[in-house]
Formats: sequence, structure tokens, C-alpha cells
Amino acid sequence: MLAKIVTRYRTIMMLCFALPFSFIFDRVVWILKAIECAIKTETSHEVRVEAISSRMKEREKLPDPKPLIVNARPSWLSLSTKFYNKKNKFQVPVGDLHHILDWDEEKQTITVEPGVSVRNSTDFLFPKGYSLAVHLEIDDATLGGLVLGVGMTTASHKYGLFFETVVAYEVVLPSGEVVRCTKEENSDLFHCLPWSHGSLGILVSLEVKIAPIKEFIEMTYLPIKGQAEYCEKLRKECGAMDKDATAKSLPDFLEMTIFDKENAVLMVGNMVDEVPSGGTVYHPDRWYQPFFFRHVEDVMKRNEALKEYIPAGEYLLRHQRGIFWVMELTMLPISNHWLCRWLLGWLYPIKPAFSKFTTTDGIRVLTFTKQVFQDITLPMTELENSINLCEECFNIYPLLVYPCKEWKGNGQLRDPKDDQMCPGTDWAMFFDLGIYGIPKSIENKEYYNPTTSMRKFEKFTRDVGGHPFLYADIFYTEEEFREMMDLELYEKVRKKYGFEGGFPHLWNKVKPDVDVIKIGDQDWGRREC
Repeated sequence: MLAKIVTRYRTIMMLCFALPFSFIFDRVVWILKAIECAIKTETSHEVRVEAISSRMKEREKLPDPKPLIVNARPSWLSLSTKFYNKKNKFQVPVGDLHHILDWDEEKQTITVEPGVSVRNSTDFLFPKGYSLAVHLEIDDATLGGLVLGVGMTTASHKYGLFFETVVAYEVVLPSGEVVRCTKEENSDLFHCLPWSHGSLGILVSLEVKIAPIKEFIEMTYLPIKGQAEYCEKLRKECGAMDKDATAKSLPDFLEMTIFDKENAVLMVGNMVDEVPSGGTVYHPDRWYQPFFFRHVEDVMKRNEALKEYIPAGEYLLRHQRGIFWVMELTMLPISNHWLCRWLLGWLYPIKPAFSKFTTTDGIRVLTFTKQVFQDITLPMTELENSINLCEECFNIYPLLVYPCKEWKGNGQLRDPKDDQMCPGTDWAMFFDLGIYGIPKSIENKEYYNPTTSMRKFEKFTRDVGGHPFLYADIFYTEEEFREMMDLELYEKVRKKYGFEGGFPHLWNKVKPDVDVIKIGDQDWGRREC
């Protein structure tokens, strides 16, 4: 009965429960950390790692067949849309691994434990004049989650995906042994840890590249009409086919929001020390402001280029309040109404964890039968085809586009095809296509089959050498998944380091917790929510 009530009145539950509890949770965590620092009760990193190592050794004493190893973090706390069942698994507590261990200004790196969040790293680095080289827009995301899953940002056209900025990992093996992984030391494990989703040991620290940051971002908004025009402009700005393009010659930040097939806004950002005389400062994090994507939409509607200056810290988290457009379009439809923003905007955003916490079985089914939450990385040479097929399969707008470099030789990711490579370089320009929202057929109460739509788009993704972010529901069969990913080195690493029989396989970690194909093939498109 309770589950039915939560499902039917979820908007009320989100407003009365998830929103205030998200705010309270943040403050409680901050207070607890402040108390911990004040009374200095925290242990050293070595002691925390030894506790995990000892826990692993306890498992070695258990009779066969031994349970598989997982971390003890509750599934509802992750940013994944799925719920991984950890019952009957050997759970290893990792909740203490949330400390910043060191930073090196000369090497421009920061060493952290995997539980350090984007917000933690920002608060630490900004006063020093630095930020993460690849900085996600959601401050709850942990750096461990971003590297074992995937992370990218509007600087990825220069730096690539988040894992490309990692210098070293520290991992606990099933035996309890602690190993360090770099490009030179245990390099096979180093290359396989990205996209491994906790299937290759317990990550206990990582060393990540940082980059200088200035006070403001000079943001130029360029509304563009016509698909051919905005695709060509994006390729030019990101240096997709320019072998002479360097990090210094490219804009510091680059993204595009597509509002319909013929209209998009390209956003070009560059760091500056101060706002020039007469320059306009825009604050996207003010509680009363419309969500950032609505601000961009206004520029598109005016059809005039706009230049303004955004404080750097606010720019890097500009999509935080609205979780891009997910808050307004799928979670809490009234959240961007001016009255709701003025009265409750200071509580934003709803934490994805609390949104998951209110997810009943019925809502879980709705997340993939009546909504789409996907990030899919595709080659820039297929930009037009990707947009066209996305409209055919889902007809969801806006669409998010972030360009990103991809290199050959990256573990589970298949190498870019020769015709996708930038001539004269060792990299190809890809892009993240962010698809979040409700298909037009559902809004119009017409028939919609999520299985047919997703599998068609997934086949296209597989054929062109792309890859979906595995936090989202996938409709691949295991055979198709193995065709899309390159698991040859991964399987060797699992045998070499003793992960087989110790940790779940990648496929078992990322496959949906429900039969999405069977459920999706049912006549969901004609049912009422």
C-alpha cells in the first residue's frame, strides 16, 4: 500500500521528503566533518587501508564457495539508475575513504581517497587557484565513482574523459595485498580500472591531474539555426579535424545544447582574471534564478549572440541546481516555476540519492519505460546521424553535447576507427550525447516501445564504435555487450590479479536489476503513469 502511495504521489513525496532531506543531509555531513576535524579523531590513510586489507583477509578464511566481494555502500547512494543487489555478498566498508591526502603544485596533481566528492575537491583547490582538470557539474559525484564509472566535462575536448587525468591508483586485491598502478607499474590493471565499476578490487586512493583556474569564465552564447551549421561550428571550435589544434589554441570550455533539430546554442568559455568595464556578471547558482538551461534557451529564442561573465566556481556547477533539466522535466515539474524557486530554491537540488530512495518497483519500471536517462559517447563524425536517430527513437529535447578526445589503447573501450581519427594525431574527437527526459510519444499518449527504441539506438552506437555510460539502463544482451566493449585485457587482468571468483564480473555489475527488454516490450506506451 505504501509503495502504491509513493508511486502515485511521487511529486508530493519529492517536494515534502526528498527536497528538505537533501538539504538537511548536506548540513549534517558538513557538521560531522567539522566535528571530526575539530577533535581530530580521523585515522591515517594507512590505517584505513589496513582495515580494508584485513577485511579482505577475513574472507580468505571462509570455506568455499566464498561470496563475491563488493563495497558496503548502499545502492541508493550511487548515481546509477540501477539497484545492484549486495545481499549474500562479502561487503567491505569504505565509508571512511573520503579524505584529501595530498596535492603537488609542481606536478599539478591531487591525491585523494575515492569517496572525495567534486564539491570536496572544489572547496580544497579553488582557494589555491586550481580545479580538477575534468570537473563534473554534479557536486555529489565522487572521484572514485567518476573513474571506475565515467566522468567528463566541458574541458574534455582538451583533456578527454576523467580517467585520462588519473596518474596513479592504489587498489586492494582479494588477497588483501595493496598495489599501486601507473602507466609503468601494474600497467595492465591501470588501463582496465576505468569503466570497471568496482569489479577489479577496492580502490583506496587515486592521484589526479589538476589545472589552473581563474576568477571568471567569459561565456559567449552563439545561437545557431540549421543542423549543418551548428554541427560544423562545433567541430571547428573543438578542433575535431585540426591536427594543429592545441590545448592552448582551443577554448577552455565548450558545450552545445540542442533545443530542436534545427536550433542549438553553442557555448564557448574562456577563463579571465576579471570582468572588463561594462561586462555583465551572471550568477547561475542564485536560488531565484531559472535553471541554467532555461537561461540558455532564452538566448536561443532571442537569436542574438550574448557574452557574459560567470564566477568560475558557479560555472563549473552551473547545472547543479536543476541537475541539467532532469529536475524540471522528470523529477519535480514545478521546480522551475518562479514561485517555487523563490520559496524553495534555497533547498535545491534534490539529491539523486534521495530520489532513488523514494523509488518503488513501479517507479523503477517507469524510469526506463516512460523516461530516458542516457549519456552515450559517439564519434564526432556521426554527429548529424546521432541527432537524427535520437529524434527518430525518442524525440526528446533539449539534448546535451560535450565534445571529448578519445585515445587508442584504453582498456575496455575499443579503439576509435581509422576514419574517425584526427589526421596526423593519436586521438579521435567524440562527444557525449546526453538524453534526459520523456519521449514525445509518451507526452502525446501515443504508443512507445522503449525496447525497440533503445535497442535501435544501441545497435547504432555499437556499429559506429560508441559506448553508453554504464550508470544507465542498457538493453544489450551479454553477447552484444561483449561485442561493444573490448574485454580481452580485462579478462586477463581478472585472472592475473585473482579477481575471478573474488569480484563480480563487469557485465553482472552493470546489467539492469530488472528484465528491461521483457518489461519494455509490454504495452507500456498506452498506459497511464
